[in-house]
Amino acid sequence: MRFLAALLAVVSFSALAQYPDRPVTLVSGFPPGGMVDIVARALAEGMRAKYPKGLVVLNRPGMGGAIAVGEILRSRPDGTTMTLAPKSALIIQPQLHELPFKTPDDVTLVLNVVAFYSLVIARYDAPWRTPQEFLAAARAQPGRLRIGSPGEGTTPHLALEELKRKAGIDVVHVPYKGWAESSVALLGGHIDLAIAQPGELATLIEAKRIRAVGVFQPNRNPHYPDTPTFKEAGHDVSAGTLFSLIVQKGTPPEIVRYIHDAARDAMRDKVFQDTMKARVVEIEYRPGDKLHADLREEYRAHTELLRNAGLLKK
Repeated sequence: MRFLAALLAVVSFSALAQYPDRPVTLVSGFPPGGMVDIVARALAEGMRAKYPKGLVVLNRPGMGGAIAVGEILRSRPDGTTMTLAPKSALIIQPQLHELPFKTPDDVTLVLNVVAFYSLVIARYDAPWRTPQEFLAAARAQPGRLRIGSPGEGTTPHLALEELKRKAGIDVVHVPYKGWAESSVALLGGHIDLAIAQPGELATLIEAKRIRAVGVFQPNRNPHYPDTPTFKEAGHDVSAGTLFSLIVQKGTPPEIVRYIHDAARDAMRDKVFQDTMKARVVEIEYRPGDKLHADLREEYRAHTELLRNAGLLKK
């Protein structure tokens, strides 16, 4: 046993002594311009000082971030490939589709980076300005209103399905690959409303091209204090989102710690903090072990939500 422990210590030391000896890739599971990509690029910029061979961001959009997680599972467990994944990619997508991973147990969670809640938005000239007005219009025109989301099986999509169930409305869900696509569709009149993250909206709201109709969170968003919650309209639906940094399972603990420390330092950097503040995103650090426990609990809770929404296929 002592020999084995010593051998493992030597292997771990050797892995860390060489790391990072090659360029490192941070995979973004959504297109450029969306919030996952924005946070990923800001985080990568803050981490680059710890990666002398280079750290690049690679976009692999699709399936609500699950394609990027699949990229991790095809990589070597050596810390040279990582991804920033929304929690929906780890706890919702594997319950909807046949994927090479089933639960958060199938990856190594390094740490959580940010958290925020989604809003329903519409063009500035839309006739509905509050959750009550939107819900009244949906009831008056069943099956007519089209609402875009960042993708099938994402947390915003699931919030919409839960709202449909609780409020008794019939609207058409239109999945996109992120805000970069759904914003174009909304402004072009191809959809009537969309669900987006707070930081994706600021510029268009300031320009009076869109307005926030309602927020999926327990209390009003301090950055949008005039926007009511759906809870105020009588329907307690929440859509909190976490963005977590993950690597391949089996990555040596010392390398995981190196990545953790590099990301944690980046999160403490004023440039990163200012970027997140400007994007209306809350920095929310959770270490890997706590994050793992939290996501396992959310996985179980979302099984019931998916079943209630009629989305569970197994």
